[in-house]
Amino acid sequence: MIGLFNFMRNKRVFMLMIGFILFIAIIGFSLSDRKELTWPEKFLKDTSGFVQQWFYKPAGYIAGFFEDIRDFRMIYEENERLKSTVAAYARDKVEYNFIKKDNERYKELLGFSEQQKQMYDYNYLIAQVISISNDANNRTMTINLGSKHGIEKNMAVTTVDGLVGLVSSVTPFTAAITPITELNETSPTFNSISATIEGRENESFGILSSFNKETNRILMTRIGENDKMEIGDTVITSGLGGVYPRGLRIGTVETKQVGDFGLTYTASVKLATNFDHLAEVFVVQAASSEENAP
Repeated sequence: MIGLFNFMRNKRVFMLMIGFILFIAIIGFSLSDRKELTWPEKFLKDTSGFVQQWFYKPAGYIAGFFEDIRDFRMIYEENERLKSTVAAYARDKVEYNFIKKDNERYKELLGFSEQQKQMYDYNYLIAQVISISNDANNRTMTINLGSKHGIEKNMAVTTVDGLVGLVSSVTPFTAAITPITELNETSPTFNSISATIEGRENESFGILSSFNKETNRILMTRIGENDKMEIGDTVITSGLGGVYPRGLRIGTVETKQVGDFGLTYTASVKLATNFDHLAEVFVVQAASSEENAP
């Protein structure tokens, strides 16, 4: 029994020594300068590589999945920022267009005012149209200037394009305007307008007596037989009569024909002003009115 125990112990020592020697040999062999791996090394590498790929691929898929989620979130946030930027750009573009048009319109109004003042020594008060009444018996428009601003009854009102009408009533801060489209020779409240032709002020003369609502044209009467008025001429106020200052554009001669009694001519005048979209108007303040203004 003792002999068997010694044998087993010696055998274990022997095996331990053999394993240690192989271990040293393998280490030395692996540290040596070799061009190729041994088959055990190849086997171990292939085995470890095969095992690693089974662990690596799922881990890679999981990592890629979370990476894609993060990318999607970044793309979504970027798209939201782009949407906000585009919306802000569209809003600013619309606002810019409005400001640009207003600026161009104000420049045109200012230029017209300065030009007219130099030509006729009139002061033009710019007013905003704040309401329009379509009452068949009292068609008027209201502006935001009144007696406190120097507005008086029977002052002429115009735009850059042409004559609008006449101030019919005034309050301290507003004024009512009767448009030229209400012109009627039988009306006791709206005077006829003496007119002439631009560029031939001393050669042409006529009276704007009534507005035809069916044709949207003003009838010009009392045109002399030898008057040189022609179709296409620009009709302006003559200044006679003491109501409308001279030089205000009214419209264009569209037709000319012999009058009812064959002694004078009549003409149809197309208005220069578009009454559908009036926003700003000028109240013409002549020199005498300026002196009386507060």
